[in-house]
Amino acid sequence: MSPGWVIHLPVVAGDLLSAQRLARVVAHWTHVLPQTDPAGTTVSAEDDQNVRHWVFCDRLMPGGRRCLIWPDHDGECSRRPRRG
Repeated sequence: MSPGWVIHLPVVAGDLLSAQRLARVVAHWTHVLPQTDPAGTTVSAEDDQNVRHWVFCDRLMPGGRRCLIWPDHDGECSRRPRRG
């Protein structure tokens, strides 16, 4: 993504797993917008926003795009999401 402004959209979930699941849904909705990088989505506790948890795998693939599978997944990375 080119340099610019980042939009922070606060959404509250009850726990880390729920936050990651909700973030995955929101990220997939935004993939049609060329300005978004859904694979770069992270979540954090409201009172500790400097500690972020990846929603997708954080490994870069050829071409500089990120993998769209769950963090710490088994097997090869992919740009196609799969159920974890």
